[in-house]
Formats: sequence, C-alpha cells, structure tokens
Amino acid sequence: MFSRDQTILNNNLYSQDLGAVSKIITDIELLRDSAFLITGASGLIGSAIVDLLIYMSDIHDLNITVYAAGRSKGKIESRFDNKVIFIPYDAIQPFSFYEKVDYIIHGAGNADPKLYMQEPVETMLANITGIKNLLEYAKKVKAKKVVFISSSEVYGKKEATVPFAEDQYGYVDLLNVRSCYPIAKRAAETLCCSYAAEHYVPVSIVRPGHIYGPTANANDGRISSVFSYKAARGEDLLMKSNGRQIRSYCYCLDCATAILFVLLKGKSCEAYNISDDSVISIRDMAAYIAKAGNVKLKFEVPNDQEVRTFNPMDNSSLDGSKLISLGWKGLFSAEDGFAHTVRILSQII
Repeated sequence: MFSRDQTILNNNLYSQDLGAVSKIITDIELLRDSAFLITGASGLIGSAIVDLLIYMSDIHDLNITVYAAGRSKGKIESRFDNKVIFIPYDAIQPFSFYEKVDYIIHGAGNADPKLYMQEPVETMLANITGIKNLLEYAKKVKAKKVVFISSSEVYGKKEATVPFAEDQYGYVDLLNVRSCYPIAKRAAETLCCSYAAEHYVPVSIVRPGHIYGPTANANDGRISSVFSYKAARGEDLLMKSNGRQIRSYCYCLDCATAILFVLLKGKSCEAYNISDDSVISIRDMAAYIAKAGNVKLKFEVPNDQEVRTFNPMDNSSLDGSKLISLGWKGLFSAEDGFAHTVRILSQII
C-alpha cells in the first residue's frame, strides 16, 4: 500500500490543479537554471510550492534545483519522489549549508495553535532565530531574493468589519502566551526589513490568510485541515464555536503562485497579503467541507482549555489588492477549493 505522501503527486485532480495554477506564473524564464532553498518543505504551504516548482521545471524544462529543508530525510524524499535535494534543517538550530542558491522561501515554524500554548518558547525562536540565520546566509551567498512567510495574525485584534490592508494593525496582548505566534511574526518581519536596510538583503514578506488544501499533513491541528481529513474519511464534523469569525481562505496552490509572484515581482521590505475573494466565516468554511464530504456539521460548546487556543481575532480577513496589482489572481473559490481538497484526500488516505 502506498502512503499518502507517495500518491499525492500521482493524483489526477491534484495534477490538474498544478497545471491550472502554473499558467498564472508569467515570468517563468526568470526561474530557468535557478536554485531554491525552501524551509518547511513538508508543510502545507512549503510542499505546495515545491510541487509547483517541480511541475513547472518538468513541463517547461527549466532545470530548477530545489533544496528542500526539513527534519526528516525519508519523509521529504518520498514525498517529492526524490526530485529534490534534502537539507537537514531545524529553525531553532544553527544553519550549516554552503551551496549557493538564488531564491530562499522561509516557511518553517510551528503553525499548530495547540502547540502555541504547549511550546511558546520554541514557537517564538523558530520564527525569529530561523529567519535571522537565513538572512545571514542570504547575505553571504548574495541571494537574489528572500521571501518570509508571515501570518495574518500580525494584524492583531481590531473592531473592524473590513479586510485588513498591509499598513493596518490592531491590538496584540504582549503578556498572553498565545501571543507568542503573532509577536514572533511581527519581530521577524521587522528583522527582515532591518537586514534589507543595513545589509541590502532583498527580502519580501507575505501574509497568508487561512491556507488549506490536500498538502496539509494528517496531524495538522488547524481546523480547516482537521475538518478536511474528517470529511474525507466520511466522519461528521463537530464545531466548538459559533463560527461567526471572518477569515480569508486560500487554496494551497493559489497560495504557492502568490508567493512566487512576490518572489519575482514584489518589492524589498514590503509585505503582501495573500487573499482574493474567498472571505467567509468559519461556519461557512465548515459547511463547504461538510458538503464536499457529504457529512453532517454539528456544534458543541468548547471547554476553557480549547477556548485559550482560539485565534482572538473575530475578523482576520485580508485586503489582497496590493498582491493582485502585481498581476496575481487566485483560481479557486472557497467552495471549489474545499471540494477539491476533500476529494483528493479521500483518494489518497
């Protein structure tokens, strides 16, 4: 029996999705004969980027080299069918890598809300120390561009019903342990701009909203991933909130094209929201997933411990007009994206 990681690249629907989104990248010649370092390469976003680079390199004979950085050599090599070069990587540890690369995309770090409470120190250090080490490396090898994958959580909490633009910030409680994640992302963004100003390292920042898709690992604790796997297995969904919070959702492969757009066209020391028209409530998200899996959506009151892990932002929708002005567009509506996610997962798990 093949594992999930060995079959996703052979899944027909996922391959079709790769083909569709690859057409959005208009400057593919800039990628010819280039080398990429991707951290967090086995994660939801990182693996989608690697998949897209491999696909475009094969289809267009671009001769792209991908250094996939992570902790498990076996996991990464089997996931990408040995089409990448594995680099041992832990965001908290010193970075020892000496090959020259052209582009660096930093996506490593804890993205599970439950772990924010269990490992707040590691969560902060992975973001701050991780990007610091990579910026030093980029300075040394004179990389053409670094992209830091930040988060919509940098915006904090604000009484607003309109999507956040890149220069609008709300309140983050510095003394709340749950804030380890947004505060670390804020600090890491400032560090990026500091390296750009002092050491002339070209670095852009992306702020994804809520990214989902079949590249999520089975143990991914984000609610969209948990629900997608449950629906793919035919299990009913249990929501432990009223679901009124508003979020920007983006299919993983749309997110991958957005990051490549910023890599190629984004300005240094600027941030770009990754968002299109898929601004919906958590309840709507759950309803789309339940529909895709033909399962029931149920509700239950959360306990205190569960409440402490929740994102405090009632509205974390993002204004994506700055990214869209670069020429990017997302291909998947939330309903279609979740339908594809559940269908692909149901075929490979």
